[in-house]
Amino acid sequence: MRLGRRLCARLPKGETLQMKKVAIFDFDGTIVDSMNTFADIASHVLHKNFGTPMKEARRQYFATSGLPFFEQIEILHPKDPKNKKAVDEYESTKKTNYLLHKKFDDVEPALASLAQKGVKTVVSSNNFQELVDELAAKLGLKFDMVLGWRENFAKGNAHFNFAREAFECDRSEMVFVGDSLKDFDRAKDFGIVFIGRIGVFTHHDFESYSADIRVINSLNELKDII
Repeated sequence: MRLGRRLCARLPKGETLQMKKVAIFDFDGTIVDSMNTFADIASHVLHKNFGTPMKEARRQYFATSGLPFFEQIEILHPKDPKNKKAVDEYESTKKTNYLLHKKFDDVEPALASLAQKGVKTVVSSNNFQELVDELAAKLGLKFDMVLGWRENFAKGNAHFNFAREAFECDRSEMVFVGDSLKDFDRAKDFGIVFIGRIGVFTHHDFESYSADIRVINSLNELKDII
């Protein structure tokens, strides 16, 4: 069955996905353990530029995570003239130590299991393409495709459609795995199944947000789902 846009494909608890050709993964927080570092940087930037208390700044960052930082800032401080300076500061600081981040321990076995089943694996990240490429290569990550951010080509419909056309599959043959509520929104908007990885958001956070989210503690659980 072909899924229309903005219709979310629901995966009830305990059920497996059938005939999936492509598994798309968010990168930061899902594959790479980087979100706490990003939150630290963002908290300092928000505190310095807008006077946001550090604890509240961290909460705001996670609440809007899954979007490029320039979009997060616009949500938090619409049309503020300080936004560009804040974004530039965040991005330049982030780049300094980005390549030091490590992959989660469950990534390699999960990717190997999917490869054995013939499932194509894709990274969809709102981080810059060159940064994602470099870190993925450094960590030896064996994805079939790595997609990063560039203007008019971001995580969500643009990336998902690019992967769909490249691997000649239908939306019903795709799944998106991510660690944020915004990741779910993107999957829902494109009409594909979403699986939420616990990390920034808890099991309760995901299930409270939508009954259509299948939640996992580890990527190793994918072998029993996909």
